[in-house]
Amino acid sequence: MSKPRSSLKEYKSLFPYLSRYRNRYILGIICLIIVDSAQIAIPQFLRMAIDLISSGVFQWRQIIILSLWMIGIMTVVSAGRFLWRYFINGSSRRIEAELRENLYNHLQKLSWDFYQKNKIGDLMARSINDLHAVRMSIGMGIVALFDFIFMATAILIIIFIQDANSALVSVIPLPLVTLLILVFGTLVGKKFRAVQEAYSKMSDNAQETFSGISVIKSFVKEWWFVKKFSDSNDDYRKANMELVRLFGFFFPFVTFLSGLTILVMLAVGGIRVINGLMSPGSLVAMFRYLSMLIWPLMGAGFMVNMIQRGAVSLGRINEIMNTEPTIKDNEIIKSADSYFDSKVPAIEICNLEFSYNDKNKVLEGINLKVERGLWLGVMGKTGSGKTTLVKTFMRMINPPQGSVFVFGIDVRDWSIDKLRSLFAVSPQDSYLFSDTIADNIMYGINENESSLINNTVRNLGDIITLASLNKDLEIFQSGKETLIGERGLTLSGGQKQRIAIARAAIIDAEFLILDDSLSAVDNETEQKILENLKKERKGRTTIIISHRVSTLKYADNVLVLEKGKVLEYGNPQQLASSGGFYGRMAAFQRLEYGSENING
Repeated sequence: MSKPRSSLKEYKSLFPYLSRYRNRYILGIICLIIVDSAQIAIPQFLRMAIDLISSGVFQWRQIIILSLWMIGIMTVVSAGRFLWRYFINGSSRRIEAELRENLYNHLQKLSWDFYQKNKIGDLMARSINDLHAVRMSIGMGIVALFDFIFMATAILIIIFIQDANSALVSVIPLPLVTLLILVFGTLVGKKFRAVQEAYSKMSDNAQETFSGISVIKSFVKEWWFVKKFSDSNDDYRKANMELVRLFGFFFPFVTFLSGLTILVMLAVGGIRVINGLMSPGSLVAMFRYLSMLIWPLMGAGFMVNMIQRGAVSLGRINEIMNTEPTIKDNEIIKSADSYFDSKVPAIEICNLEFSYNDKNKVLEGINLKVERGLWLGVMGKTGSGKTTLVKTFMRMINPPQGSVFVFGIDVRDWSIDKLRSLFAVSPQDSYLFSDTIADNIMYGINENESSLINNTVRNLGDIITLASLNKDLEIFQSGKETLIGERGLTLSGGQKQRIAIARAAIIDAEFLILDDSLSAVDNETEQKILENLKKERKGRTTIIISHRVSTLKYADNVLVLEKGKVLEYGNPQQLASSGGFYGRMAAFQRLEYGSENING
């Protein structure tokens, strides 16, 4: 993704959210104005009380009444503070939750190539840290903004009305504060962007380390990853310290300038009191107002900080939200309701060509027909395009229009959800979730079938037998309810592959794809699984990608690829005796495993 902007225009994307909660924000702002008004009124009661006392002619009843008024006002302030927090901060948290949910939903829609280009740690940082900054900007940022506008304006008006001469001299430092705030806001945006980028990098390192912890330990490379994380952590600290130094200068300096106004008022106002031009109560009220003016000025700094941070973070979030999936439904989606009665092949490929970078072709001139219910084997050297080919069937990558058809319909004319619901896949990496074995197997069962093709769901016990998992489950203390580690860390490679096969096979989809998913399974267990699948998947189409001839002998036809082109195609027996690539692999594996495991 490109470098995010920090323009305040980013807040336009929040208008729909703010519009939905505008009534709550309005109520919160009203409560905030009431609180500010009540706070501004308190010095006037102090002025009256001090003037009464300094006059020497007063009744205690008058002082008590003024005190009760002040207690009443403070009660209003306390209630108002609770209410504006409830309405404004509550709304900002609701918007944050909605933003996070919408961001997560959008990430689910983005195509696989997006995740090839963007690191998970960075996406996590944007989903958590950046959303927190956005919440602060539309919560406390708004509070600081209205405090600055209303409270500072009201205080300045009151002190000028009360004694214009003293006020005029005491506010001389304030223009410098305003200029400082503007400069501060510009610098904060740049510094905070650096902080967020450093956090993303550190998050990437942590995520990568935890995901590959078993590999790290096996190579005794803990020290290197500790150093790598330490470096990124140090970069994050340095970026934060630059921001802290900026704050460390700004806020004390604003406090110093605000203190100067009080010092000036003490000198000028004191002289005016001595000369009888100002009452003692008015001077105390002026002191109080100038002290109260410190918060709006400080609040202006907070406001600029939070709004700039929010703009940077919102830019990073909007960058994701504005990313369109490269694979999406066409405007016109053809109906596939009657495909079961169709006479056309289950899969048909017509002169398929594909490349990832518009330079080197990964697939070139592929032509193929796979009838429904047949088993297709795919073989080839590493990098020959086997996995890329099957990805085009499900539109995990976009094949050219008019090149790949499923039940006679171009895959680009299918609804993506309906197309992919036809396929069950056991991938190369056998990814498992940190959950129980049973839940991992039943993961493929879709509870919301309203928009998908309805596939038959097999019994869990039957599918455990099909995948030859019975003996393995007897070893585990909790059987199928055993909780496996992150990505199946506690399981062997063969166990992970068989659970992945069970997960794919349990829904009995129209197409089952086994992408080199038996490589870690011994020959005897492999034969049991494939024979079970042969019995159970009659009438369904199965595609097996493998380097093992012992696996591919179960296929009706085998497609051999080399550098993205069709090298050989035919049934296993013909290819084994043809002397080509498949035949050479069969001869080599016959020597390695024995003829009983190779010959069909």
